[in-house]
Amino acid sequence: VTLILIVIDVKDFQLLDPVVFAYNTGIHSSTKFSPYELQFGRKPCLPTDPPPIQLNLPNLSDYYAQLNKSLKLYQLYSSENMIKQQNLSAIRYNKNRKDKHYNIGDYVLTRIQGNRLKLDPRFHPTPMIIIKAKHPTYIVKDPETNQT
Repeated sequence: VTLILIVIDVKDFQLLDPVVFAYNTGIHSSTKFSPYELQFGRKPCLPTDPPPIQLNLPNLSDYYAQLNKSLKLYQLYSSENMIKQQNLSAIRYNKNRKDKHYNIGDYVLTRIQGNRLKLDPRFHPTPMIIIKAKHPTYIVKDPETNQT
């Protein structure tokens, strides 16, 4: 959204390259790596970095083996970091959420399935009775029609 606003305000794409560069070289909170590192297996060379003093050209097969090794490490660590972030998000989401368990004979409201208009009711007006409980799936019976 911010990128679109920048481009619309400027009316041309002169800021697009720096914004994309900043995004690709910035460390993401979920993976703890930048997209550049995950794609190329090394830290990005920033425009402000001094050029390397000596050029070290390794054997092509050695370079390829080292690149594969570093890419696998980046992939392993980033997936571990993402799983850790997902678990933290789940803990934060479930912190104030109650796990509802219902018993046989409890009255519950059931959601109306299918297409509905904006102001149509979301739930059936009469509460249903639970006749079979196997959390999280329950079988209910309408007390007026005795249909399940």
